[in-house]
Amino acid sequence: MSARQAVPFLDLSATHADLRAEFDAVWHDVVDNTAFIAGDYAARFEAAWAEYCGVDHAVGVANGTDSIELILRGMDIGHGDEVIVPSNTFIATAEAVVAVGATPVCVDVDADTLLVTAADIEPAITGRTAAVIPVHLYGQPCQMDAITALASKAGIAVIEDAAQAHGAHWRDGVVGSLGDAASFSFYPGKNLGAFGDAGAVVTKDAALAARVRSIANHGRADGEHVVHPLMGRNSRMDGIQGGVLLAKLAHLDKWNNDRRAAHVRFMDRLSGSVAVPVSEHPEAHSVWHLNVVQVPDRDQVIEAMGARNIDVRIHYPQMCHRHPSLEDQPELPVVEASTPRLLSLPMYPTIADDDIDLVCQTLNEVLAELGHHP
Repeated sequence: MSARQAVPFLDLSATHADLRAEFDAVWHDVVDNTAFIAGDYAARFEAAWAEYCGVDHAVGVANGTDSIELILRGMDIGHGDEVIVPSNTFIATAEAVVAVGATPVCVDVDADTLLVTAADIEPAITGRTAAVIPVHLYGQPCQMDAITALASKAGIAVIEDAAQAHGAHWRDGVVGSLGDAASFSFYPGKNLGAFGDAGAVVTKDAALAARVRSIANHGRADGEHVVHPLMGRNSRMDGIQGGVLLAKLAHLDKWNNDRRAAHVRFMDRLSGSVAVPVSEHPEAHSVWHLNVVQVPDRDQVIEAMGARNIDVRIHYPQMCHRHPSLEDQPELPVVEASTPRLLSLPMYPTIADDDIDLVCQTLNEVLAELGHHP
């Protein structure tokens, strides 16, 4: 059999090429003004990102993991507290909880969307629960109205982990504006990605934003350099990242729409397939950061797809409640059943229709070769 064309899992080269002149201008401006840490670009991006998310405040930080930790610290959540997280998230969600001294309590998720719901959260609430972190996984928003209503009744905070959901909506609300605060990652492969690590905290709470900004800047008082009323740390956005993100932000909605169109084509080509896609709630507007299906014999499928030059991945192979670095927790049936079947297919704004068709055709061929037929 002749070698098939290669389809990468992620290709940002086309989007970057279109904006090369803007990136070059940012680079020269940052160098000429030696504005390497924070500065004008970071401040301008913070204002633009807050407006985009429908909130009053955004604080640029070093990365998405830091942003969760900084929110928790800003809320005085720590030793003796519990924070509820879905088990099928990236380890960073739970990692940030551990970093502030609190205990992550992992819960199950909905079987169709693989998102945490109020029904999953409610049984885990105890007298020690201080917050819940709904994760908008794969670009899909959680059912936030039910979650926030439950949290309000229980007197706990809602921290959105929106690392994969830049621009997603639940009903009429944009992700980032639906809880008490939200964490964003701008890792290069995200829908809105920097040229390295970067993140942001967004909130409508002025006091929380000020506290997060202080903690992220060595605990400094506003406008001071050697006055440190808080014990802080160093987690500031670089000027170059603020400039890159500002340039890209103008194109985010188009890129998200391109992802949605690509996902529709994937689903049309996989209609009736053995591969079962993760469902989108009818009142959700996903931005399809990841394009995830469930398949039998997942590891064999990955090997066979790779042999045909199609790059597919796993998000995530290890459930948080089974990580050796976390305390073992009770069984979670949906997460445990779905995790060994998860397969992420290629997804990026400029993916060609022919490549989508080839991925779907190849996946169906591989599944048939392994004895799985619709």
